[in-house]
Amino acid sequence: MAYELYYWDGLQGRGEFVRLALEEAGAPYVDVARGEKSEGQGIGAMMAELESEGPYPPYAPPFLKDGELIVPHVANILFYLGPKLNLAPRDERLRIVANGLQLTIADLVTEVHDTHHPIASGLYYEDQKDEAKARSKDFIQHRIPKFMSYFERVLAQNPDGPQHMVGRTLSYVDLSIFQIVEGLRYAFPKATKHFADHYPHVVALHDAVAGRPNIAAYLKSERRLAFNETGIFRHYPELDRAVR
Repeated sequence: MAYELYYWDGLQGRGEFVRLALEEAGAPYVDVARGEKSEGQGIGAMMAELESEGPYPPYAPPFLKDGELIVPHVANILFYLGPKLNLAPRDERLRIVANGLQLTIADLVTEVHDTHHPIASGLYYEDQKDEAKARSKDFIQHRIPKFMSYFERVLAQNPDGPQHMVGRTLSYVDLSIFQIVEGLRYAFPKATKHFADHYPHVVALHDAVAGRPNIAAYLKSERRLAFNETGIFRHYPELDRAVR
């Protein structure tokens, strides 16, 4: 039975972190909101799940259905899928470590979103542009270095070597680090121009993930939507600035 992934159509967003794991594992899945209404899919099918009167409805996408089980939130979904897709450490302690790292990535994703919507998600970007400029300046100067230096340090201090974030084999955390680098490079090309100089292990991990056969094929496919200004990572030139 194929997994059912529910996320907004037309953008990568938070759902992309889950897609990368499913694609790397070659797991069968349906991107429900992108499907045809005639097939019982589409946005309407996702909204029906969100508005369900059944027990434990999801609050917001992304969420995953595996049979009757609904799993919400990116880190929670990946914590669930990781062992099933062979993308999580076998050691239970390291699985907890991986989950903690994924939650840290979730914190970063929230801060990325707030660079272009610092006041309210319900307002247009144009209604908070001045505040977005101030928020992005601080994000570039302080928050990107803090997060990326931490990820660099985790790789450098991994007892099994800097090739992976956790343990000695590929995990969903590695795939998420790839997406973080991709997204930051799209949103802030000037600020990330010298990423390889500052965070060599992180960039090496990004490049290794990009070269994996299943990921490389996915990136070339129509399933991989392009970054755009409706997603989490948005490129507004006025928010980007070069750093030394």
